[in-house]
Amino acid sequence: MCDGEICELVTQQQARQAAPQRINGGEEEMPQDHVVPQKIPSHVSIGNPIVIKTIEASDPVDPCKVALWGLDEVEDWAIMENFSVILTNCMRTELIDGEVLLLLTEDDVRALRYNLDYKLSFGELKKFWLALSRLQRLVKLSCASADDPVMNGQTQKSNSQPLVGSGGPSSPCACPPPQPLDCPSYVSDCETYLRMGRGSVAPEYFKTAMSLGYSFVVTWITSFVMVIVHERVPDMKRYPPLPDIFLDNVPHIPWAFNMCEITGSLLFTIWLFVLIFHKYRMVLLRRFFALAGTVFLLRCVTMLITSLSVPGTHLQCNQKDFAIDDTNVDMFGALVMRMTRAYRIWSGLGMSIQGVRTCGDYMFSGHTVALTLLNFFITEYTPRNLYFLHTLTWLLNMFGIFFILAAHEHYSIDVFVAFYITSRLFLYYHTLANNRALMQSDSNRTRIWFPMFSYFESSVQGIVPNEFDTLGTLIDGLIDQIFKAKDLMMGGAYRYWMERQMSAKSSIHMFGAESDRFIQTRSYNLRQTASNASGIAATPVASAASTSQPQAQNLNGGVRDISLDPYSSASESSAQTLANVPLLREKKVL
Repeated sequence: MCDGEICELVTQQQARQAAPQRINGGEEEMPQDHVVPQKIPSHVSIGNPIVIKTIEASDPVDPCKVALWGLDEVEDWAIMENFSVILTNCMRTELIDGEVLLLLTEDDVRALRYNLDYKLSFGELKKFWLALSRLQRLVKLSCASADDPVMNGQTQKSNSQPLVGSGGPSSPCACPPPQPLDCPSYVSDCETYLRMGRGSVAPEYFKTAMSLGYSFVVTWITSFVMVIVHERVPDMKRYPPLPDIFLDNVPHIPWAFNMCEITGSLLFTIWLFVLIFHKYRMVLLRRFFALAGTVFLLRCVTMLITSLSVPGTHLQCNQKDFAIDDTNVDMFGALVMRMTRAYRIWSGLGMSIQGVRTCGDYMFSGHTVALTLLNFFITEYTPRNLYFLHTLTWLLNMFGIFFILAAHEHYSIDVFVAFYITSRLFLYYHTLANNRALMQSDSNRTRIWFPMFSYFESSVQGIVPNEFDTLGTLIDGLIDQIFKAKDLMMGGAYRYWMERQMSAKSSIHMFGAESDRFIQTRSYNLRQTASNASGIAATPVASAASTSQPQAQNLNGGVRDISLDPYSSASESSAQTLANVPLLREKKVL
């Protein structure tokens, strides 16, 4: 389909050529193949002589040569567009050649009247900008490449006059050949990137799997560290709870911690719906796993280096619950026991409603980390006008933190540090991801705080748009993925089967040829030995075969019997000959 901006100028040129010429007050249509040069007289200006230019209107503007225009070609273009001599002389006076013409902006055109004081009417000024923008668009769409410094340096404002769109009737102009799409080196899923368009973000499933693996490893490390810190929890009789402003003034609520986990489950459900319908769900998952893994890895360090006392007397925490006091258990057995306990914590997601009870993992709160991450991701990747949803997620986050403190499961400092670290890391990560210049200048700091950040965000060139799929497009995409996986599996199975067939045929041909060559050479040597010893043929059958079939020269310089060729028509005589040779008969039995 032809672009309207490109077709507009060429169509006008063709219409101007085919327009009827007025002669002596009448109209007479000229033939299409006969072109009459149009004489366009210029208007008379004060202080300037009369200038009459005669140009050929038969040749349309070649967009690929506009940048090479001189002052005369630019003046011819202005006269062809029927501009006044004031504007034509202005362009020559200001030394506007083809390259400068392509770099003019709307502010530059406006400056011709208001800053340089040329006596140009407002209507002519607007028409000049309309023709200029059409010419710039024509050059940019048809001939300018990505490395063209002229068109890359062109800066047009968004309030420029729009050109005629391509929604009208189709015109017979020739469209320029489409530019080939190339895939950048930083994109791993090139096919999806080209299918979705350059402005989109490729899903890149392998990177998402890498971030999932990173988060998986960190959760295992966290579970194992929680087992270690439970063994090191201070004795409640020797180390009572530390003074805390909030805990000392808020009574203990037994059911509050379960309410906190229910609040987190509700936030997680909302986040699942956002992931399902978001167009760039793979990018969201990749960032969620990367941030969650980094925050919980920091939590492993903070809760391991310092063991705080139990925050509430209602908690039944004892070192002997997880201690390994059996002297008969070796180091490997103790490691197996700790890994088993870590698996119980990991499988239960560290939640009390799943039957997980741990002590000593206070600095900082893992529940607060989960609540804050879910809240920030939901508010970031949903439209800004969903005020009710954003208010709900913030209320759930704050109430979840209140329930943690009301249950006396953590100190206030645990909750505050968890919220601050999680929110800051979220903001730092997205600031670097949305601004490529900051990421490049802070590359060393990025590697420290966000492992594999440069790898995960290499294909994201800006802010991820909040675009969502409908239920129909989601089902269509799922079906397409299923068929794509099916085609890949069937293609792989077919290639494997073909390789097996080719390898089997090649091995049969190779070993068969070697065996036939050995049999032919051995049988000939046996017959020669027998004939030399007795002076007669070894057997009547062998003599008849040797006399009836011609001999052929072997590649090694010897003579082989053509009757023994497995591809010859005398296969029956060959079988009889081989059956009468004693040594070959023994080889066949083996």
